[in-house]
Amino acid sequence: MTDHPRKPIWLSPPDVTGTELDAVRAALDSGWLTGAGPQVDEFEAAIAEVIGVPHVVAVSSGTAALHLALRVLGVGPGDVVICPTLTYVASASPILYLGADPVFVDCDGSSWNMDPARLVEAIETTLATGRNVAAVIAVDLFGQCADYDRIEEICARFGVPMVEDAAEALGATHGSRAAGSFGVSAALSFNGNKIITASGGGALVSRDPAMIEYARRLAGHARDAASHYQHSELGYNYQLSNLVAAVGSAQLVGLAGRVEARRNIFDRYNAALGDLPGVDFMPEVSWGQSSRWLTCMTVDFGAGESRRDALRVALEAHAIEARPVWKPLHLQPLFEGRACVGGAVAQQIFESGICLPSGASLTLGDQDRVIVICREQLAAT
Repeated sequence: MTDHPRKPIWLSPPDVTGTELDAVRAALDSGWLTGAGPQVDEFEAAIAEVIGVPHVVAVSSGTAALHLALRVLGVGPGDVVICPTLTYVASASPILYLGADPVFVDCDGSSWNMDPARLVEAIETTLATGRNVAAVIAVDLFGQCADYDRIEEICARFGVPMVEDAAEALGATHGSRAAGSFGVSAALSFNGNKIITASGGGALVSRDPAMIEYARRLAGHARDAASHYQHSELGYNYQLSNLVAAVGSAQLVGLAGRVEARRNIFDRYNAALGDLPGVDFMPEVSWGQSSRWLTCMTVDFGAGESRRDALRVALEAHAIEARPVWKPLHLQPLFEGRACVGGAVAQQIFESGICLPSGASLTLGDQDRVIVICREQLAAT
């Protein structure tokens, strides 16, 4: 039995259980509504426990967290920051905020994350020109941790700090460690489409308390320690609302269940569609467990046209949201002319890859609707 055939099925809607309302009431009762308060403190403590990293500052977005991470590292004009090309624009926008130059790196087809061999090439090529590699941003794409055994070794070898962009990967693991526990600091996102949402917001986490305290100060307009409002350096309005933190804390309690639900959805799609010719799914690496934030499928090309695009249109006609995987950043107009080491692997994944509805609240009937349309469309092309 399937659900109503015209009910919209969204890609990754918020999974709200009702406990969030109680948390918001408690925040309202506290009298703290803006960028500080007991719910912010509780949210930061809960994040620290889940990630296994002691120091956390909750901020207004995952992008803000990355911006602060690079600012704390002293990234500025003339510096180079290396970033994977197969990722969302927010992974690289903060590089431009600070006047630095991104150098993009291709992905590894076995993980879809940054290719360590290409990373070495990017660092060596940059250093050979006499320029400074101020940081490396490693992204945990679609819920899967990058190859940190190799990436951290490479960064240590060249003396380059690494920042983890774990915005898409809360709940994923790399060995015994959680996504968000790698690098000198890591950024998280609680946007409305993430596994855990606070309606927005993000966090920066680190084992270095000084980094987090500096980031916290910058997030509050860099106010000096004075009885009056005094500012000696540029800061930002990046503080997280106490109300938003309350929602995040309530959501975070259910993280394990939401990850399990998304992994089950991936398994069901894989079992139902994996036998179709030219169809494959984003592989899972040997070193960890993906949160499967989004289920990503690749389909090969038909006779002169993209079967991926035809499938997306067919799903849309049945009120089902699906999207292509991220367009590589080196192909984005914003980054035209920027250096990229490799890029062919990322481009091939983009041209054939599609993200299917993956929300933790997706019913079996919803999944059946997606599967039926996919099988019908892909069998016909």
